[in-house]
Amino acid sequence: EFCSSLAGIMLLEVFLVLGTVIIYFLFSKKKEETLPFKDGWWGKGQKPDTKEDTTIRPFKVETTEEELSDLFRRLDQARFTEPLENSCFHYGINSVYHRKVVSYWKKQFNWKKQVEVLNKYPHFKTEIQGIDVHFVQVKPPRLPEGQSAKPLLMVHGWPGSFYEFYKIIPLLTDPASHGLSDEHVFEVICPSIPGYGFSEAPHKKDFNSVSAASVFYELMLRLGFNEFYAQGGDWGWLICSNLAQMAPNHVKGLHLNLASVTKVGFTHLLSILLGRYFPGLFGFQEEDVRRMFPFLKKGLYRILSESGYAHIQATKPDTVGCGLNDSPVGLAAYILEKFSSWTDLEFQNLEDGGLERKFNLDDLLTNIMIYWVSGCIISSMRFYKENLQKGIGTQKHEKLTVQVPTGIASFPNEIMHTPQAWAQKKYTNIVSFHFMPRGGHFAALEEPELLAKDILQFVGKVEKEQLWKKR
Repeated sequence: EFCSSLAGIMLLEVFLVLGTVIIYFLFSKKKEETLPFKDGWWGKGQKPDTKEDTTIRPFKVETTEEELSDLFRRLDQARFTEPLENSCFHYGINSVYHRKVVSYWKKQFNWKKQVEVLNKYPHFKTEIQGIDVHFVQVKPPRLPEGQSAKPLLMVHGWPGSFYEFYKIIPLLTDPASHGLSDEHVFEVICPSIPGYGFSEAPHKKDFNSVSAASVFYELMLRLGFNEFYAQGGDWGWLICSNLAQMAPNHVKGLHLNLASVTKVGFTHLLSILLGRYFPGLFGFQEEDVRRMFPFLKKGLYRILSESGYAHIQATKPDTVGCGLNDSPVGLAAYILEKFSSWTDLEFQNLEDGGLERKFNLDDLLTNIMIYWVSGCIISSMRFYKENLQKGIGTQKHEKLTVQVPTGIASFPNEIMHTPQAWAQKKYTNIVSFHFMPRGGHFAALEEPELLAKDILQFVGKVEKEQLWKKR
């Protein structure tokens, strides 16, 4: 009798364990796991016992004669190396063209005038997690009857800055004056990532995209925005994605002009091998096939030839940064090369790198000057090490999906194309995916109207169908 009751108990235990496992698998999938908020402290030395000063202080970009004379002295003392004949931009920046840029910088570029341009929007600083965070906040000049502005956080990347958004801001805060629908009008908040531009650099190691998302989340709440939209490309893609994972009940929608997938599964690999021949099988559209194949040329070789900078920055940023922080000519070369090849890889075949086809020198030099005057190039490059040093695919945020309504504007000249079929595995709620007719990596600066229209239609969809409310 004892044996049979023991057997009965063991059987019961087995059923209980099995039942628990089954219930766990049935319900664990349903539970939407969020990314934990990272409550860091990035100031110097020990964290003080006093409460953080949460005041929001107005800030103005300023320049001095000393700053300018130091810059001109360095520009005058530049040493150039002759380029190889017919090398165009294949070896990096072409010094024949670079001399022209430096000559323009010395003789025609007016930094004082550009400082006024920078100050045309209101700037602020506030202390978050021990460091001063800089941001631009632009309210709509007018609102249609009975409408309120929708807060929109826009996050830049490297080697860009908050200035990338200066051409798109008016299209979003005052769409009617620019021939766009004013059904949705935005209040735009563009912060500088800590370590970039006028945001203080973290003084401690491990400030990564999740840290930046936590800081910006705190910023938005401090500004009184409990619900908001988030938009980004480059690092802004990752920071805004992390923010959506962290605060899905606060981020109404996520709009990206770059959507990279870091977790690659078996179906990804299979689709790389066979997607060209059986596109439908992998959910590829004709345009995906055109942009991705042949994969060796448009995928692998492209990554290898264009990612050297990332390898250096993810391993020894302080070494290479030393020269860039000391030489404005070196800094400009390093940054301009990216504005050439990331705008259109074909520009490598031109002696001037096609830089003035989509941008003007005043805009390009203003972005470079933001790096120069703030001395932020090394701290901006460290962000690669903080995000990549543990290896790709190892971090919690890479294992979690993004559940908030997502809009993706896929620009044709982005170095790497991510098809919707791939993005869908990470962003489970894609409500709009558009192949853009033209444009590359720096979309907000290069094609502000195309990007603004895509953001407007995406938000329109989320609002009209109340996609966010259905959570």
